[in-house]
Amino acid sequence: MFDKNETALTEMGASITTREIKQQPELWQEALANFKNQEAEIKTFLDQIKPKTADKIRVIFTGAGTSAYVGDTIVPYLNQSGDASRYQFESIPTTDIVSAPYDFLKPEVTTILVSFARSGNSPESVATVEIAKQVVQDLYEMTITCAPDGKLAIAAKEDDRNLLLMMPALANDQGFAMTGSYSCMSLTAMLVFDTTDTAKKAGFVDKIVAMGHEVIAREAEIQAVIDLDFDRIVYLGSGSLSGLTREAQLKVLELTAGKLTTMFDSSMGFRHGPKSFVNDKTLVFVFVNNQPYTRQYDVDILEEIHGDQIAAKTLAVGVPGELNFSGDRFDFENGCRHLPEGYLALADVMFAQTVSLLSSIKVGNTPDTPSPSGTVNRVVKGVTLHEYK
Repeated sequence: MFDKNETALTEMGASITTREIKQQPELWQEALANFKNQEAEIKTFLDQIKPKTADKIRVIFTGAGTSAYVGDTIVPYLNQSGDASRYQFESIPTTDIVSAPYDFLKPEVTTILVSFARSGNSPESVATVEIAKQVVQDLYEMTITCAPDGKLAIAAKEDDRNLLLMMPALANDQGFAMTGSYSCMSLTAMLVFDTTDTAKKAGFVDKIVAMGHEVIAREAEIQAVIDLDFDRIVYLGSGSLSGLTREAQLKVLELTAGKLTTMFDSSMGFRHGPKSFVNDKTLVFVFVNNQPYTRQYDVDILEEIHGDQIAAKTLAVGVPGELNFSGDRFDFENGCRHLPEGYLALADVMFAQTVSLLSSIKVGNTPDTPSPSGTVNRVVKGVTLHEYK
């Protein structure tokens, strides 16, 4: 797909999605440059926030669908590399906040609501901000979005308690599925809250850029897996890579319009019932963590499923380390065994996006417009919002 010309891709209904997956390494470099340009402004904004009590500042990462999975992916990493003495990091979907705000918002706790949004026009995203302003007495916002003309971006420009961080222009995906928007928003939020030195973070970005290009160059290896006889896909991982499994499986579901059945779970959690899903037409992909202790559990589940001989293919995706899966592996040759899980997730998601793209073509779908019924849309429609009192 990545080597096909525009005419061929257009005929397949895949030109937009293919391009938007492929361009991500360049977008990550641009996102890093944008962060560096705003680094002083970001620090000033965060330094002004002084909680009125002894509580930590709540940082709620929120969004709907893929935008919610951004928070799921980065929170485990930030729990170890963010400023845990000052912040409590949480990932709560807008869909949960809007439907039951009293379960998730604490009026007396100083809160930074970090909104992730491709368009900034999703009804739940707009409503979450409005409800949070009603409920939280000391609320600050950070809006990380791809659309300068979206409702969230416009509102942020007029609010000195709301810091607007725009993503690279091309991260505003025009395809149905979020790809570059997800990875750029994830990267930007990590750069903001990761206390690692900026020069070292830039080195992490250099690594994932090289790994992203490697996915493109090694498409044939991924295609060989997709050529197998299967109708189910499972994604497993631990820590941030467990959060990533949600986004990985959603891409398959979206781009194949449900023609392939999918499941996600943590490497440890999979044994507790969900493993029953695996049969001889199942592809099992495990994102292997670089953290040596956690890595053992990822390799354990790989070896168990492989030894059971119940799946069509069991494949490890990650960077070679001291402990490795004995079966088939997609090893990033340009990876680094010390790359933290939050950043590793972005290289891994390019692999998963490519799996979804190739699977969509395999089942006869059109990746750019994958919903034949038109009942699922790029920006969600048909949401009834009830007044919150």
